[in-house]
Amino acid sequence: MSDTGLFSEFPEVSTKQWKQKIQVDLKGADYNNTLVWESLEGINVKPFYNQDDLKSIPTFSLPKNHDWSVAQVIYVGDEKKSNTKALTILEKGVESLIFTIPNETTDFEVLLSDLDMEKIELYFYFEFLSLEPIKKLVGLLSDKKAKAHLNIDIIGHLTKEGNWYHNLEKDHKLLTDLVSLGTSDISIVGVDASLYQNAGANMVQQLAYSLAHANEYLNHIVTSSAVEKSFPVTFKVAVGSNYFFEIAKIRALRWLWKSLASAYGIQSECNILAIPSKRNKTLYDYNVNMLRTTSECMSAVLGGADTASNLAYDAIYHKDNEFGERIARNQLLLLKEEGYFSEASEMAEGAYYIESLTNQLAEKALSLFKQIEKTGGFLDVLKKGTIQQKIKESAEKEQHLFDEGKIVSLGTNKYQNPQDRMKENLELYPFVKTKARKTIIEPIIEKRLAEASEQKRLNDE
Repeated sequence: MSDTGLFSEFPEVSTKQWKQKIQVDLKGADYNNTLVWESLEGINVKPFYNQDDLKSIPTFSLPKNHDWSVAQVIYVGDEKKSNTKALTILEKGVESLIFTIPNETTDFEVLLSDLDMEKIELYFYFEFLSLEPIKKLVGLLSDKKAKAHLNIDIIGHLTKEGNWYHNLEKDHKLLTDLVSLGTSDISIVGVDASLYQNAGANMVQQLAYSLAHANEYLNHIVTSSAVEKSFPVTFKVAVGSNYFFEIAKIRALRWLWKSLASAYGIQSECNILAIPSKRNKTLYDYNVNMLRTTSECMSAVLGGADTASNLAYDAIYHKDNEFGERIARNQLLLLKEEGYFSEASEMAEGAYYIESLTNQLAEKALSLFKQIEKTGGFLDVLKKGTIQQKIKESAEKEQHLFDEGKIVSLGTNKYQNPQDRMKENLELYPFVKTKARKTIIEPIIEKRLAEASEQKRLNDE
């Protein structure tokens, strides 16, 4: 940690002295083979870090007075019911609402009625791309002085579905028209980086692909002169269980965005919405998912996410239910209100290990980003299938470690409860299910680590 004067009475211990002491305690065992391990990102993690690790690297700082909000997702199948639900959960401590909008006929006036939008932050995710309904929403939000993120992400749709909403030209034309509607309080563009994590990309890939993804928008929008110095982007990131690495990942993402935006003369900070990963969630011994998501939410907060939305412990096999949502919401509220995490983002600043990880992840991601741009940019590499192949390779490497038990999942590949029965509890199909369809690129598919072993157990029930 940074020097606060607390330890001024103690003599400094150099890196050399630490290593000498450790070497003595190892009694002849090799230091590197015994204590240094390599992450999936190719980062060698040492057994100790000190002030020497910060001497040759820049350190990261969050914007002043940074805070985070508790959010909950609402699928808007019925506007009146969704409005009632929104009003109810706001009374229970939620500070931001994330609406999933399935179609163009949604009545936004009904959906947003009676919401005090000057006190909350709104996120929208649309399952369609159309100018008029979104334009009406922007007008309504402006009238109510709301702060909102519309998360228009045509490339995210392409990566997930394999096709544009309409076609390349029309989607980009609509994007330009929509960006022109943005204000200081209403951001238009989003980057769904959660797909890369849930499909098995390592952290360097997640950061590099997110940056290249965002750069496609900057290239298009800045060229079309739709913006000048303000172009806020919202990144949706999935947070896994590698606690300190995930803290560093979110910090590195904000740092990388700032570097990229400055190259375009843009001064806007990005907004980061963090959610727990689905990749490590399990069907059997599902209550352990609550422990996983608690750790992941802590990483999100300490990493400096602007908004955290939790995942219910039973989300992979149950439809939305009030109990699961309440527990997920209260996990975040416990962190914020009882765990005093309301201003916890600054805790990571100056921490030797985290600062070192942040710098290494950012440097490796920047190098990969430059390679992508040199070979034609993100869209070009997507069309060639290179991104998909690299993610598959990373996912297979992680899957191999999981299958060997080197990546541990309690209740699944270690400490199984053979009496567990789940077949009768499934309301949602918890495994990858792809249907044959014509696509212009190979889509990136999310897949959980435990799927193969869980499928076998279900078949044996």
